[in-house]
Amino acid sequence: MNDNINKDDLRQFVLLLVDQFKQIIKNNQNKDDDDLNPEWIKSRVVKKLMDMSAASLKNLRITGKVRFKKVLGSYYYNKSDLMNLFNDKK
Repeated sequence: MNDNINKDDLRQFVLLLVDQFKQIIKNNQNKDDDDLNPEWIKSRVVKKLMDMSAASLKNLRITGKVRFKKVLGSYYYNKSDLMNLFNDKK
């Protein structure tokens, strides 16, 4: 078994690594964009953005007009449901 590594093999390996690094960086940039525009919004932020009381938000939750999740005592609301609700009011 005489597997010699020549310069061309090293060049191909480097090109492969560079391509993989580019892909990883691209994927991380897309992930960062998602963090800036989350799908689920905390109730405190919803109340502030939509200028509504906690009772109004609770009413939307109970009637099923918006999807929500409860995580460690905090409610998170689906952004697309809130946008549809806002668009329906116009």
